[in-house]
Amino acid sequence: MIPGRGFALAGAASLVVLLGACAHAPVAQPVPEAVLEPVSPESWPEFVDDLQGEGLSDACAASLHFFQRSPGDRVFAFGAWERTADELAEGVRRACQLADLPVEERGRALRDEFVLLRSVGRDGHGEVFFTGYYEPLLDARRIEEAPFIHPIYGLPDDLVTVHLADFTAAASTAKIVGRIEDRRLVPYPERAAIDFGTGLVDGVEVLGWVDDPVDVFFLHVQGSGTLIFDDGDRLRAGYAATNGRPYRSIGRLLIDDGLVSSDEMSMQAIRAYLENHPDELNRVLSYNPSYVFFRPLPPTGGPLGCYGEPVTGGRSVATDRSLFPAPVMAWIRAVLPTLDGGEEEVARFVLNQDTGGSIKGPGRVDLFVGQGEDAGAVAGRTKHTGELYFLIPKRNQE
Repeated sequence: MIPGRGFALAGAASLVVLLGACAHAPVAQPVPEAVLEPVSPESWPEFVDDLQGEGLSDACAASLHFFQRSPGDRVFAFGAWERTADELAEGVRRACQLADLPVEERGRALRDEFVLLRSVGRDGHGEVFFTGYYEPLLDARRIEEAPFIHPIYGLPDDLVTVHLADFTAAASTAKIVGRIEDRRLVPYPERAAIDFGTGLVDGVEVLGWVDDPVDVFFLHVQGSGTLIFDDGDRLRAGYAATNGRPYRSIGRLLIDDGLVSSDEMSMQAIRAYLENHPDELNRVLSYNPSYVFFRPLPPTGGPLGCYGEPVTGGRSVATDRSLFPAPVMAWIRAVLPTLDGGEEEVARFVLNQDTGGSIKGPGRVDLFVGQGEDAGAVAGRTKHTGELYFLIPKRNQE
């Protein structure tokens, strides 16, 4: 997202949906209570953690840093449950401490100190659809030289973002993106014009050149990645902005055209189709008019989630920020793919640290799998169902 991941995308379903970056996601407003339901203490799940605590402290630290940067009295609403930034920060800190306890003791302490809220999911009964996203590693060059002829663009100087709230009395989170031509704001060019035409003006910074246009496309889908140059230096490229055009899924295009079945659809399936049908490359990639521009990120840490903090492999999830508006502690349970092609049951604590343009509704979760080829192999096959819970600190009257 992109993303966005900024972020919020992505794995198998990210081919059908995009995890966009969320650095500029709208400030959430209170939402209907119906997206979350409280779980009675006798119905709480057993809070096991299949990662045995690995990576949890790093993920918690990222969320706590966000809350430290927020006004302490800023209110966040999870359905009918409103909490301040200070309250949620203490909740994350305390939940992270309790996660170190033995399972039974952990459960008792969590019940004493937290309200447990379950997402109603996509079916109203708690079923949540999981996808995965990752950070790719790409061989790159600093100058254009065959076969490294496909650019990773920085932010164009002529790209203009207009937040409508700046021009209307009524609060609005809508924005439009374009550029100035003949003293008029016009839409920014689509992907086809940028990649296969003359859509960009001269002078746009290129962060690096790679040898595969499909790698560029999926870098846009993921929202961030690391460029590895031939001298060993690395540059982490993260989401800066999009061209403002709507995202359309090339995975959906291939399904609708009868070229790849829905059961077989994955990032790997799309790559294989385009490798075997190079004459289709321009048509398929151009079907998605959305285009992502990048900026250099700090050399260490994970890609930045929508709260401006690094995400942690296996511990960070992207959800619909308009419904779940803060990086609080959550818990997931699902059956997810493994690197060897199998599946395994997953139950763990995660932090709600990212979002995505296509991660919509209470029934969608995108799990950040990690960095590199192995993570991509898992993320690309993640299209499974499970459950999503949030731990909200109690107030005295609860």
